[in-house]
Amino acid sequence: MTRNGGGWLTRSPAPPWALALLTALMTVVALSNHELPGWALTGTLLAPLTAVALLGTYPLISLSVCVTASMATALALGDAVPVWSAALSAALGVISLLAGRRMSRPAPALAVLAAGAALAIPLALIAEDAWITGLLLLVMTVALPWVLGRSIRQQAELVATTAERTRLQERTRIAHDMHDTLGHELSLMALRAGALEIAPDLEDRHRMAAADLRAGAEAATERLAEILGVLHDGEPASLQPASERIDDLVDRATQAGMAASLEWRGRRQLPPMVDRAAHRIVQEGLTNAMKHAAGTAVRVRLETADAMTLLTVTNPLLPGSRPGAGGRAGLVGLQERVRLVGGTLQAGPHDHVFEIVATLPHTRES
Repeated sequence: MTRNGGGWLTRSPAPPWALALLTALMTVVALSNHELPGWALTGTLLAPLTAVALLGTYPLISLSVCVTASMATALALGDAVPVWSAALSAALGVISLLAGRRMSRPAPALAVLAAGAALAIPLALIAEDAWITGLLLLVMTVALPWVLGRSIRQQAELVATTAERTRLQERTRIAHDMHDTLGHELSLMALRAGALEIAPDLEDRHRMAAADLRAGAEAATERLAEILGVLHDGEPASLQPASERIDDLVDRATQAGMAASLEWRGRRQLPPMVDRAAHRIVQEGLTNAMKHAAGTAVRVRLETADAMTLLTVTNPLLPGSRPGAGGRAGLVGLQERVRLVGGTLQAGPHDHVFEIVATLPHTRES
């Protein structure tokens, strides 16, 4: 797993909260030295410590230690449940959860759990009821925490995969925009070359050069259309740039019943990549407001200088609303688009409003 939320999967055998909890639980076990013989106390302390030490490199062996310790604990339990056994069981549960977070394949762990369940047979021969207690401890202190850790890992992988897919989709969208703009320019070039080719006062050698230029532009346009068709999963794609402006977005939202307003200070002619990024941000802001704060006023503000555009989209928060809930896939895509133009993006609640703030520099590449 290359991505993880907390980063502790690869940097430390256990996160700080787990180390603190395990330390407290092992302290409880150590303070119960009067309840256990020396050899039993030594084993009770060494088993969790060994499992933690092996967790970073050999999580499967760490899980095996937990399985063995949980089954062995059943031999020491009678009618009562001593404090040390509860602390030990909790420690084994924490370690099993961490092992589940670290193991990429479930099959080896299931084999270890099955082998642990098989230990119930010799337990039944040693003590009549110990096998029932052993199986119960195995399930409650090892199997269930491992399943929980496995689920947490899968959820983290799903979130990382979704975010990566969203970033790739956004990059593909940006590629489409760039291809669209380039295709439009190539079409204009072919038209101008064609007009130059039929000019009556043009020499033959210049006329031939204009014809070659027109043919080359037309061939490049066709090749670009083929590439763009692949990017659009075989669907025919227009080589004309998107004509909808930010003003059109706000007007369309107003016509749909949304209380949306636009304030734009400075020049309105933005670099192509900045213009597309601003268009997407406004589009996402209006969509989020429609979904999560229907009926509220949405305010779109742009301040354009020579080298920078500052874009803000705000809308009031409704009582009980959760603007941060959901997959945030749209915001992930916006962050990728803004990052590629060299800008910054911040989105979240602020002073009872949900605010999207983007700074978009006007570089030569944009």
